[in-house]
Amino acid sequence: MTNRNQPWTPDFQRIHEVLDRWADERADAVALQDMHTRLSYAELKAAVAANAAQLRAHGVRPGDRLMLVAENSVATAVLLLAGSALDAWVVVVNARLSAREIDDFIEHSGARRVVYMSHVSAQAAAHGVRHGAQAVELPALGSLLLGPLAGNARAETVHADPAEQVAAMIYTSGTSGSPKAVMLTHANLQFAAQGARDVRRLGPGDRLYGVMPMAHVVGLSTQVLGSLMSGATLLLVPRFDPMEAARTLAEEGITVFTGVPVMFAKLLDWSRANGVAFAAPQLRLATVSGAPLLPGLKSEVEKVLGMPLHNGYGLTELSPTVAVTTSEAPRTDCSVGQPMPGLELRFVDEQGADVAPGEVGELWVRGPNVMKGYYRSPKLTEKAVDPQGWFNTGDLARLGPDGALHIAGRTKELIIRSGFNVYPVEVEQVLDSHSDVVQSAVVGRPVEDNEEVVAFVELAAGSTLTEAELGKYLRERLSPYKLPAEIRFLAQFPAGSTGKVLKHVLKDMARQPA
Repeated sequence: MTNRNQPWTPDFQRIHEVLDRWADERADAVALQDMHTRLSYAELKAAVAANAAQLRAHGVRPGDRLMLVAENSVATAVLLLAGSALDAWVVVVNARLSAREIDDFIEHSGARRVVYMSHVSAQAAAHGVRHGAQAVELPALGSLLLGPLAGNARAETVHADPAEQVAAMIYTSGTSGSPKAVMLTHANLQFAAQGARDVRRLGPGDRLYGVMPMAHVVGLSTQVLGSLMSGATLLLVPRFDPMEAARTLAEEGITVFTGVPVMFAKLLDWSRANGVAFAAPQLRLATVSGAPLLPGLKSEVEKVLGMPLHNGYGLTELSPTVAVTTSEAPRTDCSVGQPMPGLELRFVDEQGADVAPGEVGELWVRGPNVMKGYYRSPKLTEKAVDPQGWFNTGDLARLGPDGALHIAGRTKELIIRSGFNVYPVEVEQVLDSHSDVVQSAVVGRPVEDNEEVVAFVELAAGSTLTEAELGKYLRERLSPYKLPAEIRFLAQFPAGSTGKVLKHVLKDMARQPA
């Protein structure tokens, strides 16, 4: 066991208070910027207060869930902080999710109000129209769509302690196939933001390229709050486009860029295909998270940028950061770096005993970053976090002789597609809902710098269902990143004596031509 447990207390009771210092010291400096809006720190603080008052007038109470159907924008960040000022729990969900998924999240969260970022997302506007949302003018943000008030929504208890009060919920589709909402407290998010500020040495001179989605924990905690805690400027981008990213990095003075590995791969591909040099003259720090980093991509990016490509590791339930590589100790391998100060790590075998130092074991983590739990899922919470506060990551890892963390693999079936989590059971449930499907099984298949989804399907006798028809059925019910890259029809699944499908056999099959 590594013991990195150091006393830590959050600087603020609530996350919106990170603005106070910089609104005084850098009142006129740009805090947030997107294609529609630019706010200085003083303007941002005023906008947060004004929107908190507006939301209160629209019936949002302390302890309510405030859902934002969004893509990255200044408005999304402002409403996140306004929710904090109200002691509401902010739930940011990706507007590109399917109608079924959005509806499930609204129902599960018991959201009092839903705001749709219609000004930056056609998908958000469509969801809003579907739910009967009405246009409303919000201070400094313009016209957005506000969903109807859920009069029967129940407010949760409000806690003064920032380690108890939930600031945000992040949805991950659980292995049970039902929505799983990770409750992150004000202390959780501050720990992650402070870690990003200190380890990455973020400061007032930095301009961050904010392309990591705020519906995911990296975009919410280390990107948005890490930037604001540092007095930096954050340029928020709704979605990644390699041509626009290349232009921004070359022309907008970006100093820090965090992305998933496939973003860097697509930038390189675009550069080669168009004969345009990939240039980032002001960039001082490039980092990846959200998916495994492969040596070939790391080497190629470093050659083009002339600087290290830093790696990191974390999970939504850990706010997210567990370990990062640092500028002081750049790596030639794909280690995820040193564990964050303030965390304890254990590596255990199948019986739950600590493995010998340096050996691979299942990684358990304890510290200020561990979530409060899964909302409305006490049994799932008990499985994930033991009574002593240890969170089971489900990942296999080891510590090198220099104390760096190496991820050996995942014990879960999680597929990470372009930085987004895909749980096979959720795709399987949609597949199995088709009347012609007897059973299905979904596995991940590694491809260059990424993973893709492969579905195996057994059809009912006499069915003439085609791959194209089944693909159309899935597109109507799943968000794009969860869609299988390939669907294979099998007459019979490989199975054990109990009838359990042998997914390791299917994974091997997925790697071979059909």
